[in-house]
Amino acid sequence: MDTVYAVNTGLFRSTDGGKTFNLLPARHGDHHGMWIDPSDPDRIIEASDGGASITFDGGKTWTAQNNQPTAQFYHVAVDNRFPYYVYGAQQDNSSVAVASFDDEGAIGPRDWYDVGGGECGFVIPDPRDPYIVYSDSENVITRFDKHTEQVRVISVWPIDASGHPASDLEHRFNWTSPLIMSPHNPDTLYVGMERVFKSTNDGNSWTAVSGDLTRNDKSRQQASGGPITKDITSVEYYDTIFALAESPLKKGLLWAGTDDGLVQVTANGGGKWKNVTPHDMPAWSTISMIEPSHFTAGAAYVAVDRHRLDDIRPYIYKTADGGKTWTRLGIGIPDGAFVHAVCEDPVKRGLLYAATETGVFVSFDDGGHWQSLQLNLPRSPVHDLVVKGDDVVIATHGRSFWILDDVTSLRQVASASSASIAFLYAPEKAYRLYYPDDVDARPPVGQNPPPGALIDYFLPSSPSGEITIDILDAKGKEVRHLTSKKSQKAEQPPEWPDQVHVTDTLPAQRGMNRFVWNLRYDDPVQIPGAFYAGLAPRGPIALSGKYTIRLSYAGHTQSAVLVIAPDPRVHGPLKGLQRKFALSMQAYHDLDALHRAVNDIRSVKTELAALRKKPGETPALLAENDAVVSHAAAIEGMLMQVNMKGSEANLNFPGMLNEQIYSFAGLLEDSDTAPNAEEVTTYASLHARLAVQLAAWDRMKKGELATFRTHLRQPRNSHP
Repeated sequence: MDTVYAVNTGLFRSTDGGKTFNLLPARHGDHHGMWIDPSDPDRIIEASDGGASITFDGGKTWTAQNNQPTAQFYHVAVDNRFPYYVYGAQQDNSSVAVASFDDEGAIGPRDWYDVGGGECGFVIPDPRDPYIVYSDSENVITRFDKHTEQVRVISVWPIDASGHPASDLEHRFNWTSPLIMSPHNPDTLYVGMERVFKSTNDGNSWTAVSGDLTRNDKSRQQASGGPITKDITSVEYYDTIFALAESPLKKGLLWAGTDDGLVQVTANGGGKWKNVTPHDMPAWSTISMIEPSHFTAGAAYVAVDRHRLDDIRPYIYKTADGGKTWTRLGIGIPDGAFVHAVCEDPVKRGLLYAATETGVFVSFDDGGHWQSLQLNLPRSPVHDLVVKGDDVVIATHGRSFWILDDVTSLRQVASASSASIAFLYAPEKAYRLYYPDDVDARPPVGQNPPPGALIDYFLPSSPSGEITIDILDAKGKEVRHLTSKKSQKAEQPPEWPDQVHVTDTLPAQRGMNRFVWNLRYDDPVQIPGAFYAGLAPRGPIALSGKYTIRLSYAGHTQSAVLVIAPDPRVHGPLKGLQRKFALSMQAYHDLDALHRAVNDIRSVKTELAALRKKPGETPALLAENDAVVSHAAAIEGMLMQVNMKGSEANLNFPGMLNEQIYSFAGLLEDSDTAPNAEEVTTYASLHARLAVQLAAWDRMKKGELATFRTHLRQPRNSHP
């Protein structure tokens, strides 16, 4: 009864009725809530700005928080690397850069790092060097150099204003003061406070390029909070610039939006500003984000947030004439989904994305109508989004970063909707990479994009027949044949829990369908029941180049071009890789021939085993039968290890030609380089040994086996 807990910046406990308190070693800081098990007070769940933690020993030890994707990101940016990294500032945590892809199959702790800055503002990588990152937090602006791991402060007004009301300050700023880099010159930075400042020398100096662009209403700049304690951390500051953007088409065409409801624009880099606030926009709104158009210099989209005024309706405005006239958009976005940001697709004119308090929405008619783009995204506030190539990257407030891979299908919706039988989307570019066969996806990890080329197709109704897709190389030669008929291929018993098993059956359902081609040729013929240390033998990885995807259904055929690009991280000519690919194809054809021979041998053995069970056969014929079976089994045993039943069975039963060629083919999938001399000679040796056994089987079929079958056809009393 004397135990009391107090949640604060730290988590405290008193065991003497509140006379004294002790600090507990709970995770993170800024604790907000806790639950104590009524049947076991040593079992506690507490929630802080870092996530949730559990203790089973009364607070002595706590579970980790890095297994929860609960980061609250205010904004999102991407760089130009491959794979590209995603940047943002996490509420009550650090700024971070996170890879969008990992070669090991899952995005783990090795793929993210701190990039300076603070917990709340913008994070902007330099497009020329992603290791240089600019960020801000309130009025503190920094330049992070990962080359040296140093963070330099480059603030416009480097002063701690904590505790002062905005009316007392020389400059006003907010929690997420807008910081942008010019799309025309990466050496030019802009930051918004009560006015716009500009730097052209990495923040060594700043120049104001506007006057006060806000209402500057002193009655709204007083201290907040009380009566016990004040709450003045800049989140509460008012009359500040909240949104800032420069047209990607016209240098110096800057847009600024304030948290007190004004939209301002300059066409000459700040020489002259004009108030172009939409006349029908309710007063005192927060201009959350401004998106200048990628297609028309004078066009822009404005996201307006009024939830602090108890108005949770969506507000989006568009201008096509530099702010002279405005149109309100938003039909289809429900009340409650107030809008944080609008983003225009840079490829497809009229395709818009909206980040709202309840998720993501999409418009295909330039904002005239909207519909949900939620898919598998958890319902959560989305504060910002950006289009990177063919991906949409979003910053959620509580569910971390998410990426919608490949929006090329959204850019082709109009064509797909008119399809009467089927529609094959033109696919996005794929990259020739070495996707792993085993992926540890246990937390804390992020999800990789799909491993291969994304093939999307639309079926207006449920299909009644087979759907096929053929992938052809530049010469029209078939690389892969796929069908919607369920594969009858036998699978070996699972042995490794992280092994990736790729489906080769096309989905076939009404609406959108997606198949991920792993870029491999058709599998070689398989040996039923054969066991391998890894996945069963597969076709080689296709070379980079142009391929044709041909979809066939109900007598209707469509084709689309797929480009497989080389790994952007590999520089120089790929002639060496072409030689390695040729060697892989030779090993592939050898495995196929070997498997056909083994299956042929086993078919003969099955045939002769059934004959031995037939009554009335002469001892001589049975002896000849056994001799043929024995000889065939000897060849089979040279072709493959018939006793292999587990991945380490080769410790007792050495690998034969099948296992050795299989293993050798796997070694060739290592890098985009030429095979070394030993690989060439090793293959020649394996191929020669295989040729000997295939020739032996061919001779046996034409000789010993053919003779035996002749004897089988003779009357039994004429057989010696």
